[in-house]
Amino acid sequence: MELKDKICVVTGAASGIGKALAIKFAAEGAKKVVCVDLNKDGAQAVADQVGGVAYGVNVAVEQEIADMIEAVEADIGPIDLFCSNAGILVAGGMEVANDDWQRIWDINVMAHVWAARHLVPRMIARGGGYLLNTASAAGLLNQVGCAPYGVTKHAAVALAEWLALTHGDDGIKVSVLCPQAVRSEMTRGHEDSVASIDGLLEPEPVADACVETIRNETFLVLPHPQVLDYMRKKTENYDRWIGGMRKLNRTYGHVRNPKKEA
Repeated sequence: MELKDKICVVTGAASGIGKALAIKFAAEGAKKVVCVDLNKDGAQAVADQVGGVAYGVNVAVEQEIADMIEAVEADIGPIDLFCSNAGILVAGGMEVANDDWQRIWDINVMAHVWAARHLVPRMIARGGGYLLNTASAAGLLNQVGCAPYGVTKHAAVALAEWLALTHGDDGIKVSVLCPQAVRSEMTRGHEDSVASIDGLLEPEPVADACVETIRNETFLVLPHPQVLDYMRKKTENYDRWIGGMRKLNRTYGHVRNPKKEA
């Protein structure tokens, strides 16, 4: 899909990958870029930069997502591309509080579900549309030291797969973004984490990779190409892969990190 003259929605648009996506989509000639974030002022600043519009939305609340989709389609026009990009990081393992598990589940997984629930039927009725969901390389591999993050990102990848295989015949195109570390509020202060082993990318090349993937209508967006090799090693010998991850865990697995917004 070409982005020229398309209406594009980006959640988590106030900073990081979301901001870079909004700027890139505008540069590609999008008709309108809708910048969505819990931080309404930050979203507005990006919208002002790209000639777009901003909505303050808590993606952990289904009704706020539904209301935003309804408002965009009523006031601006049919959404061609929805980028469900907002996410958070919670470090720790089984001891993480239930409330934190629920919040990361709602933001990293259910926000994608709710966006699809309220948008896919509209897209099908008009012949198709595009969903770009941000997951992580952690959704294909895992994340030492961060069970809630690894688990929810696995679920995000599985949901994207399900949407693609279930609604591909309905004209719904789906891509899932699975980078390693990208410079953002989520990685601030943790630039030397395990996810940065292959380098900390700036958001702009990640946005470039997303646009190329959307143009080619392929599923995986892998700004760090090494991830594909890691996936192959995982499937070739699962036990050996777990052994390698245990080595990483000895070095990085005891990091303590507060909840971080993407």
